[in-house]
Amino acid sequence: MDAAQTPTTKYKTILVKLSGEAFQSKAQGLSIDPQIIMAIAQRLKTVRQMGARVAVVVGGGNIFRGVSGATRGIDRTSGDYMGMLATIINALALQDALEKIGMETRVQTAISMQKVAEPFILRRALRHLDKGRVLIFAGGTGNPYFSTDSAAALRASEIGADVLLKATKVDGIYSEDPKINPNAERYTRITYREALQRSLKVMDGAAFSLCMDNRIPIIVFNFFEEGSIEAVVQGKEIGTLVTQ
Repeated sequence: MDAAQTPTTKYKTILVKLSGEAFQSKAQGLSIDPQIIMAIAQRLKTVRQMGARVAVVVGGGNIFRGVSGATRGIDRTSGDYMGMLATIINALALQDALEKIGMETRVQTAISMQKVAEPFILRRALRHLDKGRVLIFAGGTGNPYFSTDSAAALRASEIGADVLLKATKVDGIYSEDPKINPNAERYTRITYREALQRSLKVMDGAAFSLCMDNRIPIIVFNFFEEGSIEAVVQGKEIGTLVTQ
């Protein structure tokens, strides 16, 4: 960290879960929109400069989603591996954007692909974080039938993250889809068990369970609201907190 950087965050180490859909522009018909990715990179840079160690897990739904592929006749295992490869494409795009704005960045993958990224090695990952690099985890868990939400919970547990930030396009967790039911209740705080019992779809059950077992709080918030992630890492009440 530079001498000019003053820690102003509540959380020392954060893991941000970004969906693949966050990278796309439906209006422009782009699976990967360079302007959107650059805006995401700028937000991550700001948080890093605030003093937090930053790790990111990226999804691949803007390119290919294994579950959707299964409905079109693709074997689920093959589809999931295709989805993992999609996350690596997104990770490389985000790395490129971060490096263009002066951020040291490393991509680690759960699937060995040494020509383009490092394999996931925990001690090396921790070393990158200690050196102030933004660390991007790609390839999910490396196994089919596990979502990138589960990968985010797993990596957050492994690196000892203080919080898992689920970056979405909505301002928290609702009792129902607010687009369908405008009277849906928004939770400001909810327990892991309540999230599991109510089958809330914002993350899968395996991810909630893993965070519960390792006591990692989850904050679900609207990443695209200006200043939101900065406020979250400062400890302000933004979005929905899932905790013990």
